[in-house]
Amino acid sequence: MFLVGSLVLCGLLAQSTAQLAGLPLPLGQGLPLTLDQGLPLPLNQGLPLPLGQGLPLAVSPALPSNPTDLLAGKFTDALSGGLLSGGLLGILENIPLLDVLKSGGGNSNGLVGGLLGKLTSSLPLLNNILDIKITDPQLLELGLVQSPDGHRPYVTIPLGLKLKVNMPVVGSLLELAVKLNITAEVLAVKDNQGRIHLVLGDCTHSPGSLNITLLNGVTPVQNFLDNLTGILTKVLPELIQGKVCPLVNGILSGLDVTLVHDIADLLIHGLQFVIKI
Repeated sequence: MFLVGSLVLCGLLAQSTAQLAGLPLPLGQGLPLTLDQGLPLPLNQGLPLPLGQGLPLAVSPALPSNPTDLLAGKFTDALSGGLLSGGLLGILENIPLLDVLKSGGGNSNGLVGGLLGKLTSSLPLLNNILDIKITDPQLLELGLVQSPDGHRPYVTIPLGLKLKVNMPVVGSLLELAVKLNITAEVLAVKDNQGRIHLVLGDCTHSPGSLNITLLNGVTPVQNFLDNLTGILTKVLPELIQGKVCPLVNGILSGLDVTLVHDIADLLIHGLQFVIKI
């Protein structure tokens, strides 16, 4: 009996020594499992992670922005900010439109005077306009396109305003909405010292961009309203253009030197920096 017990004890000791030494055990031999020891897991299956804990997901790095794409936005932002800080809205609001319309009324050779002469001969109501006031001037989002050769950008400056026409004889206050685009060509030039500048090229109102609509009020003489709209179509674009273009020229001369250099360098080499949509 003692011999059997000794053999069993020796067998257990030999088995434990083999495991500690890393030696393989004979097939079918191993330590008995206790309650806190689980069965071996199948291949490729690990223990479940605690709730809310997992491997971090790989995040793809954002693609870097093209520097030339950013130039167009910086350029239009600088122009827009310059127009606003330069008092564009106040300049538009203070255009003496009525004085311009009535100036030279007896001069049939002038464009405005000639038109007014024809209208007043048939429609005396025009002489009874007490006031035309410009209100609510707005600078909308600037547009930017580039010439096919890449040497010249064209800035579209969309403007909006309202006209309030006071006509006591008619008995109503007409309110007109006006929209007009001014297009400014920008050129890159070098002075005698080799310094690069951005200067204003052609600057004019975009043909066909003027839109005049009646917001409220009813006039008993539709022909009068049509003729008034015709006069404004002839006069307003030139007036607004004369106020906006000099302001743009001044803004170009005061732009950030780095921005001017970056844009001018692309223009001189005919490279596109305006995003085409």
